[in-house]
Amino acid sequence: MPATPRLLLRVTVLLCLLTGPSLAEPWVADPGDGTYRNPVLFADYSDPDVVRVGDDFYMTASSFSCVPGLPILHSRDLVEWELIGHAVDRLPERFNQPQHGNGIWAPSIRHHDGWFWIFVGDPDWGILMTKSKSPTGPWSPLHVVKEGKGLIDPCPLWDDDGRAYLVHAYANSRSGRKSIIVAREMAPDGSRLIGEEHLVIDGRNDVHPTIEGPKFYKRDGWYYILAPAGGVKPGWQLAARSKAPLGPYEVRRVLEQGTTDINGPHQGGWVSLENGEDWFLHFQDRGAYGRIVHLNPVRWVDGWPEMGVDLDGNGVGEPVETHAAPGVGADWSVADPQTSDDFDGPLGLQWQWHGNPAPDWGSVTERPGWLRLHGVEPPAGDLTEVVTQLLQKFAAPAFSATTRLEFSPAADGSSTAGLVVLGLEHAAIVVRKDDEGLRIEQFSNKVAGAGGEDRVHGSVALDPSPAEQAAVWLRVNVEPGALCRFSYSTDGESYHDLGQPFHATPGRWIGAKVGLFCLGKNAQADFDWFEVE
Repeated sequence: MPATPRLLLRVTVLLCLLTGPSLAEPWVADPGDGTYRNPVLFADYSDPDVVRVGDDFYMTASSFSCVPGLPILHSRDLVEWELIGHAVDRLPERFNQPQHGNGIWAPSIRHHDGWFWIFVGDPDWGILMTKSKSPTGPWSPLHVVKEGKGLIDPCPLWDDDGRAYLVHAYANSRSGRKSIIVAREMAPDGSRLIGEEHLVIDGRNDVHPTIEGPKFYKRDGWYYILAPAGGVKPGWQLAARSKAPLGPYEVRRVLEQGTTDINGPHQGGWVSLENGEDWFLHFQDRGAYGRIVHLNPVRWVDGWPEMGVDLDGNGVGEPVETHAAPGVGADWSVADPQTSDDFDGPLGLQWQWHGNPAPDWGSVTERPGWLRLHGVEPPAGDLTEVVTQLLQKFAAPAFSATTRLEFSPAADGSSTAGLVVLGLEHAAIVVRKDDEGLRIEQFSNKVAGAGGEDRVHGSVALDPSPAEQAAVWLRVNVEPGALCRFSYSTDGESYHDLGQPFHATPGRWIGAKVGLFCLGKNAQADFDWFEVE
């Protein structure tokens, strides 16, 4: 990997971090010297899977009830990734309201017969498939390959003889079955499963408990299934191999935490380079930061993949913190998933709603150069039940998110707009209008979904209080450990702390998110920009 141009760019980035408020990348995985550091993505791309097509790599990940869903990321080196689209624009009608933890579970992505294919499980619907000629879409509507409760984590394999197969796991919460991986023959067009179900890996004997998330491959005449076991946080990676797609399979542990700080190296995808190198992308659960993505080298020993580096000589690899970068021989401009947005064009791809959006929730054209959010009636519960929040993932261990807001409250009744950190618990800094006028408030709520009242920790009257509009700057600083501190400004220069620090918490299977909202019938909030530093 040519290092000089990238190194110069990284030096510039680091100078920005050290010398001033200029916008800088929140997380740098590639220092530009021919190495990389983990995680390669310090953001919540849970259950990642990856495919190589020529010199390009494409990744997708779980999105649960967030819309748009099934993110598509692109890379030329496996280290730097850019979000280029989503495969799902809308979920079934039941997702018109928040459905925490439901929806799009672990997907797989493949390229076959000129098509990009994604297979995914919805635990309440079944095994679904979408495909496209281009990774940026359009993607076909989700097609039901196999209907059923608890069918999750599907992954296809097209064999050399033209036949096709699919492996998947079961969600115990829906099916009463867990810790097993099954395989069936699939119609070559991916439309349906055929033949009998075959149990190929059985983890119910507690040797490999909670086995899930299988990925299906073929190499040198062997069929391989890669799958995590042992649970998300404390688990490990397994490899199973067989001379026949439907088994029998022998199983071996190939990656574990060992002496490292990288807990539960969990499910992911294996990819081969043209130069013969092999790599494995997987996630690590970091609580409020979500399931962040790591990259580990793979070497083959006696027909088995050894992932990471075998530090203790027990034959099982451990995750690396730093390593020589993949030998792709490509030099390309630095790219990271988008975070900041100036709202001067289409809404950035990083934004997601907490369910299916309606056309009148927000616009970047009603007031060009601004994001306008229209207020809705507050739900009976708390903010965890508000589907109209526009949110994005945490981007680094430490960062700040700032926005400039012009708020036009409703003429009658209370209304609120501002900046929120949302997990199963949440906190926000807002402009609120009530009978006493306009105020800036900071509050939190630890009774998620139960209708618990927001606890106000700080409140400042806007003086003078405009009759119709308030212009303020709102900020949250996220410190290591996901400790959030809120502040505000009325001039964009001097910021004042408000309220109490808040420890962000994860959502249901996802990390905490940060974003914007507006509540109150006939209220509207205009956001000039959203800047992550």
